Amino acid sequence: MNDYIQKGIEKGLISFNDDYSRITYKHVNKTCNYLDPEEQIEAESFLKLVLVYNYPVQRIKLFEKVTMGASKKEADIIIYEDDLCLNPSIIVECKKQEVSEAEFLQAIEQAASYAYALSGTVKYIWTTSGIKNSYLQIDKERQTRIQIPNIPIFGKAVQKYNFVKGGRLRNEDPGNDVIKQQFFDLEQVSESELTNRFKKAHQSLWAGGELNPSDAFDELDKLIFCKIWDERKPRKKGEPYDFQIFDIEKPKNATQKDIDAIEQQITMDLAKRIFALYEEGRNKDKEVFKDNIRLTPQRIRTVVSYLQEANLSKTDLDSKGKAFETFMGSYFRGDFGQYFTPRNIVKFIVDVLPIKNDSKVLDTSCGSGGFLLYALDKVRKQAGDYFDAGTVDHYNHWHDFASKNLFGIEINEQIARTAKMNMIIHDDGHTNVISSDGLLRDNVLMEKTANKGFEYGTFDVIITNPPFGSTVKQTEKAYLHQYLFGNKDVDWLDTKNSAVKERDSQSTEILFIEQDKNFLKEGGYLAIVIPDGIITNSSLQYVRDNIEEWFRIVAVVSMPQDAFKANGAGVKSSVLFLKKWTKEQSQKIKDTKFKLQERIKKEANYYTIVDKLEKTKKDIIKNHVGFDNNTGYTDKKSIEKSDSFIEWKKQITEQYKQKLDDFKEQLIEDYNSKLQKEIVDYPIFMAIADQIGYDATGKEIPTNDLEMIGEELKKFIETL
Repeated sequence: MNDYIQKGIEKGLISFNDDYSRITYKHVNKTCNYLDPEEQIEAESFLKLVLVYNYPVQRIKLFEKVTMGASKKEADIIIYEDDLCLNPSIIVECKKQEVSEAEFLQAIEQAASYAYALSGTVKYIWTTSGIKNSYLQIDKERQTRIQIPNIPIFGKAVQKYNFVKGGRLRNEDPGNDVIKQQFFDLEQVSESELTNRFKKAHQSLWAGGELNPSDAFDELDKLIFCKIWDERKPRKKGEPYDFQIFDIEKPKNATQKDIDAIEQQITMDLAKRIFALYEEGRNKDKEVFKDNIRLTPQRIRTVVSYLQEANLSKTDLDSKGKAFETFMGSYFRGDFGQYFTPRNIVKFIVDVLPIKNDSKVLDTSCGSGGFLLYALDKVRKQAGDYFDAGTVDHYNHWHDFASKNLFGIEINEQIARTAKMNMIIHDDGHTNVISSDGLLRDNVLMEKTANKGFEYGTFDVIITNPPFGSTVKQTEKAYLHQYLFGNKDVDWLDTKNSAVKERDSQSTEILFIEQDKNFLKEGGYLAIVIPDGIITNSSLQYVRDNIEEWFRIVAVVSMPQDAFKANGAGVKSSVLFLKKWTKEQSQKIKDTKFKLQERIKKEANYYTIVDKLEKTKKDIIKNHVGFDNNTGYTDKKSIEKSDSFIEWKKQITEQYKQKLDDFKEQLIEDYNSKLQKEIVDYPIFMAIADQIGYDATGKEIPTNDLEMIGEELKKFIETL
């Protein structure tokens, strides 16, 4: 429940019916529909006026009729200067959070029209959507409007700015909530409110058409970065934050033209402070943003108005993470077609793996950083098992992991930057997220990015969902031949002494399996989302053979068909859990396979039979055995050039090819049946998840098979 609502109930200002669908304002005995989003903002605004601004409740009128020419309209809230409520002082106009920028400006004009229509000296207008506020001081006589940081607290003057570290001071009497200062500290906000703040700020940047959604997202990222940097800067208690709108003293007799010029100066001063914050932060984190802020000062002011009062540093970590991911996910799906791994699957994978604060963890296709963030959250929770929250040891336990052991690669530079921002919002780890092709060799990666952490054979855990369906072509990526999966291996039943040949192309998801093997330590774990074709297609047996040689197969967990549908992808997939063999174990498996293959070929007299089949085929064709000559020719050369002979020869060739294929198939079956007895046999955890906590549309459902599967799989992994 909202803190203001809870306090309002406790102080007897409001009450609710049993299902909280109706709210009653006690001092006016008025009941309203609390399910109306606008009514929720009005209730919160009323309570702030009493609990925060300290206005006497008897001087506050709600739903007051205002005569507008021949008609009457209803003002949401009016605050009066006297107990008899004869002289109106402040007009409050409330709108729902989802209101557009244009509708918000219209609401300001609506409030102003009430001010001019009312008798008496209305001095202030407060227009609010809960996540955005506009405060105006008006002079009805001079017909002027002046933007101000806030309406005054009861009995106090309007201050130059709103937010300072530590916030307002209170009376020594703990039972008295009278505020001694105008200033406020930043507020922790809910997940839904923060999501709305991000969305509305983003819309304000692109809806006017000056920026496309992609550029607007980039620019908003930069300002969120400035906001977080401002909150983390060292400052004494009582010092103002820079990421807010400051006022400038205005002359008493200023005209509207003078005021407009001053407003322009306020906007320019704000932009200068934001640019300074950006440069300070960039000097500390050079890899996050490489280009300058490209917004006009007015656009900067608009975004600041949505974010200035929210405390991103102290807002609950899970809430702000979900808010950013929700906003970011809906944007990227719409604009980029990126398919991010659903949270339930990410949580399942991370939960079952033995990730600790000294584990070196990598995602080779990290997208927005979901796997990395859950790994960070897992270690952060582990810190609580050893140290008290808030202590240096607790902080170092998880923060050292974030800054030294958590790595990500993302090919799309904008998404990589978003992953870094996601990490910053979650309190760091972003320095080891790089924008690069995750299939580059480790020496090239480290040379291109100057990050020496991306070394083969050094990672304890790799958690990833590589891109499906795309291919790497040799003509486009010269590194393809460096991969075993980039070459066509010689079949063990090959009789033509074929050489290894380069493939023209290979699927990215297959190449990433090999790349992840390269990055892993011996004994390290790989959890990878793969299309089911890798498990089932006969043409991909060579992939499964190599997986068997490189890894101990720990588990295969099948996902439902619609697992990724809500995120834009419909490929049937599974999660494959693998543990990398030692070099000795891997070589032993290869040697065992080779010896078994050679033994089977010898026992079956393979080469002799193959030669005999080939010789028999050639003799039949050479001597025309069984060919019914109806060509009209008698000489051999003419017969062999005829269409009917060519067709017959093709049939004989196919017939003997089939005989050879059938023979090979027998040997392969023999090989597969004996292989399990030859190599070390071990149990594999197998499971099918029919429900994973949401349906095809992304709507949450009560059943999540991954929870039970995860508990059992974690126990299984602990025994390895």
